Amino acid sequence: MDWMAQVNAYCERTDAGYWSEPVNAVTNAAFLIAAAVMWRRTRGLVLGRALCVVLAVIGLGSFLFHTHATLWAAMADVLPILGFILLYLYAAHRDFWGLGRWPALGLTALFLPYAAGAGWLFGQLGFLGSSAGYAPVALLILIHAGLLARRAPETARGLAIGGGLLVLSLTFRTLDEPLCAVLPLGTHFLWHILNAAMLGWMIEVHRRYHAACAGADGVSRAG
Repeated sequence: MDWMAQVNAYCERTDAGYWSEPVNAVTNAAFLIAAAVMWRRTRGLVLGRALCVVLAVIGLGSFLFHTHATLWAAMADVLPILGFILLYLYAAHRDFWGLGRWPALGLTALFLPYAAGAGWLFGQLGFLGSSAGYAPVALLILIHAGLLARRAPETARGLAIGGGLLVLSLTFRTLDEPLCAVLPLGTHFLWHILNAAMLGWMIEVHRRYHAACAGADGVSRAG
């Protein structure tokens, strides 16, 4: 595999130049801003702080991809996103569902075959394009929201909002190529902004869960 091969995947890119996607590149600052805001709000939460670090890495990886536009940069873009998903799932299984470390890890590992199967099914719809790979994440968030509705209604509402934000951001990601003829700038930059807000919000949902636990018994169950 040629890791230096060029990838031209977005409307804004017109050549192989480093700054061929200036708006897509610069809007990755939204991830860094969201990470910085949530870093201040997650003091004392080990997993919360870890999620903030990964969120910042997502921004850096996406910046690399929208500037270098190579296969190795694509990996730098995708792998931190996968890392955030897996880490958040572990936190959700352990905290929202009260599972022990190993059951939480086991359920988190099941995300990989789930995402592969569900991603394939979403891909059969045709109109989602490369966004089909992210659709299973939105679905899983909404499933957790539904299942937590009685156990932890505030957390469930927060997750539902996060799932809705992801659906909206995925809509703009999907429309980037179809609208390219009428919007030469594309819509991918809106995916960055909304996705950064969504990921920051998901960390906030986790933080609020622990704040509610601390308020209920005076001792945070934060990890």
